[in-house]
Parts: sequence; structure tokens; C-alpha cells
Amino acid sequence: MTFVSSDLLRARFSAAMSAMYREEVPLYATLLDIVADVNAKTDADLASRDGARLSAERHGAIRVGTAEELSQMRRFFAVMGMDPVGYYDLSPAGVPVHSTAFRPVTNEALAANPFRMFCSLLRLELIDDAGLRDRAAEALSKRQICSDRLLDLIAKTESDGGLGDDDGTAFLAEGLAVFRWHSEAQVSSADYRAMKAQHGLVADIVCFKGPHINHLTPRTLDIDAVQGEMIARGIDAKDRIEGPPRRKCPILLRQTSFKALSEAVTFKDGSEGAHTARFGEIEQRGAALTPKGRDLYDTCLNRALAADGDYEQALAASFADFPDDWDMLRSEGLAYFREDESGVVPIVWEDFLPVSAAGIFQSNLGDDARDNAMQGGTQAAFEAALGCPVRDMFELYAAQAEGVALTA
Repeated sequence: MTFVSSDLLRARFSAAMSAMYREEVPLYATLLDIVADVNAKTDADLASRDGARLSAERHGAIRVGTAEELSQMRRFFAVMGMDPVGYYDLSPAGVPVHSTAFRPVTNEALAANPFRMFCSLLRLELIDDAGLRDRAAEALSKRQICSDRLLDLIAKTESDGGLGDDDGTAFLAEGLAVFRWHSEAQVSSADYRAMKAQHGLVADIVCFKGPHINHLTPRTLDIDAVQGEMIARGIDAKDRIEGPPRRKCPILLRQTSFKALSEAVTFKDGSEGAHTARFGEIEQRGAALTPKGRDLYDTCLNRALAADGDYEQALAASFADFPDDWDMLRSEGLAYFREDESGVVPIVWEDFLPVSAAGIFQSNLGDDARDNAMQGGTQAAFEAALGCPVRDMFELYAAQAEGVALTA
């Protein structure tokens, strides 16, 4: 039998997800138009070396509630050639989850379609109230996020090594249904309010039938221009861009978003209300940094976060210590580079930043979002729930830089 390639399944799924989110959140379509206009007007830079992949590039984010759900997501994304890369503990920023990113890892797969899904697991043990914690666990135990048909198709892939055309089509349809928005909550309005008072993410993860996509993110070449255009069009944009300041030589990841929408919800007791969680995000990707570069980045960022006064000024001043020249970034071992037909070029950062992720989450959780640090999670506990180790992003970048063939 001829199997549908994982790259093609991933590309089709990414496109279907984008079409679904465009229907569910019409403002996302406006966001895509803004990004397309800005990209068309922006001079070629690091990101444009990726050529055709730019217009199709997306990352999404979901949140799951149990180890079983996380394991199912690992198996689901593996069908599309996406591995768990990196471990992110967001509890120091007051967000009760820890996370990974499912993404392709080989140069060929990234070139075919670089779709990524940032997936967070709720840490139930961080719910202070024991009674509320038990009700949350009970609600999660009653739901099944993947249909029996989808689980059968995943198992078939694992046993046979792939899916044929008809099964591939069914897999995409069943998979898309996992991430649809459900306006019917699976808890009472009283339990919803109690979970929201605990933390906005607790309510978002526990109270609904599945891990609805909470944002889908196109990639831009100039995030400052996109931010300005959102504001010019009257879109309720986040008040600041997360990540490093604007630079001649972009590094890592810069992100912004429009604020989460208030959406109508019917609760299990028949009462009606609203839930605020889903938003539109934009990203600009720069060069992947080495561990030495990440240490310097964290030092500069933490200094800016601790400074008094205007944050943007403090950020620019702090990052004056970070070289903004490709030759210096390479000679000082701060960023990863590879050779291609055009010479030595920076390797694009394919992953995420915990402080930026937490900043985006907090800005879209409403006024009751908590900022206090929580007890940290552990990578070992997360990997036990996941069912496998996460891949080390720095090892992946180093292999790219050395020209070592990566395997999925």
C-alpha cells in the first residue's frame, strides 16, 4: 500500500486548522490580511530565506487536562511527523501548566511545512482548594477528546507504518474535530466561576469538551509594522511585543496578539454566560541561539524585567550588551549558522520562549489572572505523562549547524 506522507498530512492539517479558525474567529482573517500586506512590503531578511514556507507557516496552541490526553496528543501529532521538542515550565510566571512543542525536526520536513503545536498540560496539584481540585479531576475524567475512530487510525499508523488516502482523509477530519470550539460547557456555572477564580487556564482547560485551539499564529517579517497596523485598524492589540527588542539581526522569537474574545457559553445547568480565552497571535522568528547565546539573552531580559520605569527603554538599554551583527554572533558562538547555496546563513529558531509564552497567556486571561510564582514542575513528571522524553532543541540546532542528517 502507498501511504500518505506525514509531511502532506501535516500541510493539509495546518491548512484545515487555519480555515476552521478563520470561520470561528473572523478577526483572524483580518490578521492574515495584515500579515500578508506587511510581508509583501518588507525587504528580504533572515526569515525570507525560507521562501515559500512563509505564507503557510503557522503555530497553534492547545491545553490538555490529563496525562492520558497529553499522551494521545503525542501519538496524534506523531502521525504527522511532529515530535515533542523542549520542556517549558510556566509556573514561575503564575501559569499552572508545563508544556512542550510538537513540531517537525528534519530540514526536509521543516521545509515542507513547519507547522508547530504548543501543548500545555494542566497541573491539577496547583489548585489550592481540595474540593475544587476533585471536581476538576472528575470533570476531566468524564471526557474523551479523541474519538474512537481517531484512536483506531492512530493505532493503525503505529502498527502499519502509515495511512492510505481514505484513512488519511478520515484522520484529518477526526483530528480537526478535536480542536473545534464547543460553546456548551461540561460544568455548572458555579463550578466555572470557582475554577476561573482559581485561574483562567483552569477554567479554560477543565470546563469544556476538548482542547479547543486557543490561538493560531502566522509568521511576519516585521512584527512592529503588524502591531502598528492592528492599532491603526482599531484592533485591541496587546500593549507590548514579547521577546527581544527590534534589531538589525533578529534573534529567537518576538510575539504579539489581539486580546481574547468574549464568547457565549451555555453551562451544564442551562444558564448562559461568556468565556474569554481565544485570541489572535503573530510572531517574527529570528536566529536560533546557542546555550551561550540563550544565557546572555536571559541575562539581558531579566535585567529589563527588573528595571523601573519604561519597559521598552529598559529593554533596549539592556540588550545593548547583545551583539547585533551576524559576524559577531557567529564568531562569539552566540547563534547557530549553517552553509547553503547562498553561503553561511543563520539557522531559524523553531521553538518558543517560556517568558514570552507566559506573557501572552496572562494578557489574554482577563483581569483575574495571577502573577505570583507557583511551585515548579519537573521535566521528569511531564515526560512520564507524555510517554517519552522530549527532544533537546539545542542538540537539534547543533546537528543542523554541523550538517548532520537529522532523523524524526
